[in-house]
Formats: sequence, C-alpha cells, structure tokens
Amino acid sequence: MEHRRRRRNGCSNTICLLLFFFLVFASRTSTSASCRRRTVKHLSTNPPSSIPLESRITSKVIVISIVSGILTGLVSALVLALLVRCIVKFMKQTPILKGPVVFSPKITPKSLHAALGNGIQLLGSDPNGKYYKMVLDNGLVVAVKRLGSLEGNGSPEATSSSKSVKRRLQKELELLAGLRHRNLMSLRAYVRESDEFSLVYDYMPNGSLEDVMNKVRAKEVELGWEIRLRVAVGIVKGLQYLHFSCEQQILHYNLKPTNVMLDSEFEPRLADCGLAKIMPSSHTAVSCYSAPESSQSNRYTDKSDIFSFGMILGVLLTGKDPTLPFGGEGASGGSLGQWLKHLQQSGEAREALDKSILGEEVEEDEMLMALRIAIICLSDFPADRPSSDELVHMLTQLHSF
Repeated sequence: MEHRRRRRNGCSNTICLLLFFFLVFASRTSTSASCRRRTVKHLSTNPPSSIPLESRITSKVIVISIVSGILTGLVSALVLALLVRCIVKFMKQTPILKGPVVFSPKITPKSLHAALGNGIQLLGSDPNGKYYKMVLDNGLVVAVKRLGSLEGNGSPEATSSSKSVKRRLQKELELLAGLRHRNLMSLRAYVRESDEFSLVYDYMPNGSLEDVMNKVRAKEVELGWEIRLRVAVGIVKGLQYLHFSCEQQILHYNLKPTNVMLDSEFEPRLADCGLAKIMPSSHTAVSCYSAPESSQSNRYTDKSDIFSFGMILGVLLTGKDPTLPFGGEGASGGSLGQWLKHLQQSGEAREALDKSILGEEVEEDEMLMALRIAIICLSDFPADRPSSDELVHMLTQLHSF
C-alpha cells in the first residue's frame, strides 16, 4: 500500500514537471514567433531611410515580448504549483474508514459485528455517548462506548465539518490505541457505522469511580482510605504518563469520576483521553470538574487536568457529591473547592473528611495532608498548581508523614 502511494506521488510529480516545462516552452516559442513576425513586417514596409527609428521600435517590442513571456511563465508556474499543492493535500487526506478496526488479537471484525447485532447491555451514559457491556463469541467480555452523532444538519458546510471531525477522531483513536499504561483504558477496537463510532475497551467489573462513590454514599459499599489513596495515586500516574512520557504531550480534557474506570482490584484506569476536544458536543460542556481558565477563556493545559484531579481527590476525601451546593456549609462560593479552602483557612479541615473512613490517627494525618494537596491543585491560578510528576511523589510519600 505504501509502495503504491509513493509510486503514485512520483508519477504525479513527474507529470506536473512536464506540464510546467511545456507551458514555459510554449510561452517562449509564441513570444519569439511574434517578435519575428513583427520584425519582418516592419522591415518590409518601411523605407531604408527610417531603419534607425524602426530598430529602436523593434528593440522595444523585443524587450516587451521577453518581459511578458517571463511574466506569463511565472504566473503559469505559480498556478501549476498551487494546483500540485492542492492535489498532494487531497492525496494525503486520511481516508474515512468503514467497519471494524481491531488492535487486539483476541478480537476479530466478524465477532464484533455479530456481538453488536445480538443486543448489548446498557451500563450508563454521559454527554458524549452511552456505555454497554458486550460478550463476544469467544467468551471475551468487553465494554463498548457508542459516541454521539457526528453528522450536522445536512448542509454542505455541516457535512464537510463532519468529515473533518471523523478524520481527526480516527487519528486520535489510532494514537490512543498505541498507548500502554496500567492506569489507562486500552482501546481494543473501534467500529464506524454511518455517522456513529463505537469504541471497544476492556470491561471493568467495578464500573466507574462515579458508580462506586454513589454506592458509598448510599452505604452499599465501604471504601477505606487505603483504597481511596490507591485510586488517587493511580489517576495521577496515568496523568503523568500522558503529560510526560508520550512522544507528544496528551491532555485528557475531560477528567471526572465517570471517566475513571475501576478494575476488580480497584486499580483506576483513565478513559476517553483527549476525545473531548474533538467531539462537537463537548466544546461547550462545562462541569464542576472543569478548571476556571477552560470554562472562562477556553484555555486548556496540563494544569487544567490537575484542577480536575484536585476535584476528584476532594471527592475521595469527603465522600460528597460536588454537583450539590455547599453554600450552607460555610463556602463563600458554593463549590466543593471553596468549601475545602474555607475549612482549611479556619482550622477546621478535619470537618471535611468522610466520617465513615476516619479511624486510626495515622490515616487521619495522611488524609489531612492529602486535603492540603487537593486544595493546592484547586488553585485559581494554573501556575500555582503542581505538575502530575510532582503529584506522584507527593502522594506516594504520604505514608512517611
């Protein structure tokens, strides 16, 4: 495939060069012929006594003809170069693939098609799509996320924009499929059908961190401090890999508990890394986990991911739902972050901790230190927030305090 593409590009370049030389040669030939005709005409019609004047006129005509020929050649070359550039750009466009694209040897395109057609179990949803549980014919259990529609309203502009989004999404999925880290969800395959993309991941039996924390609040599940700290460390290690270990820095753009999946041992894995910047439905989506600069001026950096992590760490420490108002509990602005800052400044930080996990004094000291780290991550100024690399060292060293 690559060999054919190179051969096709080489043929295109050769044809373009031949066209260029032909245009220049034709221009110069027509110019010379015109000059000769004009010279002969002048010499045959004018008397010998006017030769000096006619010579001057002929010289001017020759100069003008040469200049016009050069200009014509340059314009032709520029037009040809522009045409070649457009052709090359078109040939380099990423084709919009149809059907399954598989990255795992355990999955086949046929098994994916069969499983998608036999019915799947709904697990949950978010603004970008719905999550399903699916069993392949070889017994492998996978999770499928069906993204929302990428099509516009049917207009030519919307259709062109939709194709651009699909190409960008394909490139992003190819990039994500190559990421390998313990704390990242591995993309096993994706399927494009009509205007929808279905992403295939490993199935996580404990669901998302949002699911688990809802069960904790309902007293259906107990989640001790040791597990909560493990979740926090795993999340920030995933961010560290994205921010510092990839060839090109990758930002999550949409870090929140629904995008943190938990395996059977409550080891966290980040999902949907980078997809929010591509999906049309995510451009205006703002949540309580969004950094101030991203919601106010659409600026997003690695420190914006850190703010989102600070919110998640605050949820793990307090057990509270950050979507609920906190104005009645002493917060001046009514958010979880401002409530934590208020308690820290007033010397009542212990009041913020989840009472269901308070026990040994050592654990309480660790939680209070983690609370300080969360508050630093929630700073309004990105420069004041630590990097994910620094956070890994800060959280893994908590046991030494």
